[in-house]
Amino acid sequence: MAQINKPNQYFNTVLYTGDSTSNRSITGVNFQPDWVWIKNRTDTYAHMIYDNIRGAGNFIESNSTNAETSGSHMNSFDSDGFTISYASSNRVNVSGSTYASWNWLASNTTASNTDGSITSTVSTSTTSGFSIVSYTGTGATATIGHGLGVTPEIIIVKKRDTAGTDWITWGSILGGTVGSEFIKINFTGAKTTGLNSSWFNNTAPTSSVFTVGTQSDLNGSSATYIAYCFAEKKGFSKFGKFTSNGSDDGTFTYCGFKPAWIMMKANVSDTWSHWFIFDNKRDTYNLADLPQYANLAIQDGYYGGTPATNYSQIDMLSNGFKIRRDGNWGLGGNGTEVFYMAFAEQPLVGTNDIPTTAR
Repeated sequence: MAQINKPNQYFNTVLYTGDSTSNRSITGVNFQPDWVWIKNRTDTYAHMIYDNIRGAGNFIESNSTNAETSGSHMNSFDSDGFTISYASSNRVNVSGSTYASWNWLASNTTASNTDGSITSTVSTSTTSGFSIVSYTGTGATATIGHGLGVTPEIIIVKKRDTAGTDWITWGSILGGTVGSEFIKINFTGAKTTGLNSSWFNNTAPTSSVFTVGTQSDLNGSSATYIAYCFAEKKGFSKFGKFTSNGSDDGTFTYCGFKPAWIMMKANVSDTWSHWFIFDNKRDTYNLADLPQYANLAIQDGYYGGTPATNYSQIDMLSNGFKIRRDGNWGLGGNGTEVFYMAFAEQPLVGTNDIPTTAR
């Protein structure tokens, strides 16, 4: 498997400060992004998620069950970033607020995919193992082409046209019976187990398709859906799980690269076990203690009422990450299973044999 030596050509975090100007260009991404995730860091506004298949003018919110919304927040995906508008600017460009944008590259194009029984529209990077997939449900068990050419480890599905639907996430990292478990990104619950065939039809994805049953969250008749599919790639992405130890000297997880972005969720149901997001731009040195939360519309570093009482801490290292203050924040304490997704800043050793360094 070929290694990606320059991860920031496929994923990059860009920070900016809002200025309330119209048609503002945000640059420095290093590529034309196909998936853009923006969060107001200062205020309690929703996560704004855009992609090139649904179009720059349409967003969904990772922290809610809302349907897709059309708005004028984003105007376009550009060669080195994106252009945002001033309308409803508190979400993406209010003066004085700070913002994080997380950006992924797919193919900068869309294509029809007929590998499944449902024809899908895909935008895919087989190099980085990332695919955006849209499809229209049939209400009958079906297969959907994802375009990756390898089997995805994670599939995140959101129904677009109906409010009250969750972010249904399947992953090989969840373990258990294939196709019978999922977890919800908009929720603090543990993984759901023992599902019947109406969800993912108890069927593992293949190198060409994933399978959905008859559940309306995944395959309602004439309903529209967007899916984000990920396959692990050496030097770029790592998806897995670790067991927390309840100690300030917490669990170390080896990734084989210096992480640029990590999202993690403990397999427990309680009010503290959020979807914690760390990145290398908001936290430039260890300890990293400014998480965002995919399931919450709140400011950076919140925990238990005020940012000052935040105990969410990790070390982002040259070869992975290490949990700090485990048991004092939402990883569930000693013996708890924690799922994670990580994307690279720099591989541990590239094909040029130059090692990365800790920060």
